[in-house]
Amino acid sequence: MAFGKVITDNRKARHDFFIEESFEAGIALQGTEVKSMRLGRVNLKDSYAHIQNGELILSNMHVSPYDKASHFNHDPVRDRKLLMHKKEIMRLWGKTREKGLTLVPIKLYFNEKNRVKVEIGLAKGKKLYDKRDDLAKKDAERQVAKALRERQKM
Repeated sequence: MAFGKVITDNRKARHDFFIEESFEAGIALQGTEVKSMRLGRVNLKDSYAHIQNGELILSNMHVSPYDKASHFNHDPVRDRKLLMHKKEIMRLWGKTREKGLTLVPIKLYFNEKNRVKVEIGLAKGKKLYDKRDDLAKKDAERQVAKALRERQKM
């Protein structure tokens, strides 16, 4: 996927889930929401996607109200419709019926045509020991990198 300007990244998703596959989806927004996103005032932290009545819905994404919009502002945590082909949605619906798979937003960005896109991941939850393993690997990589930097200074 070609990413344009990244609006926000859901780092917690990569920490809490194994991302098996990722998909690109459009998102149906109101004008004030796009303006808030251009200012970077959006949060994907506790958001998730689900399929309802054959449509892909993004829930709990917080888009702060636009300051200059007066009474035309939007509800900050309303459900937003994600735009994908029907076949892709049905395929995702089948996959989410499998044990432990869920849909989580990974990234929100503007594409080359300046349209807001969402990267959705088909994810499986991590256990506590998996998270500990990941942290131990990261720590080991940091220590190796630090040792290499110190060695180069000599």
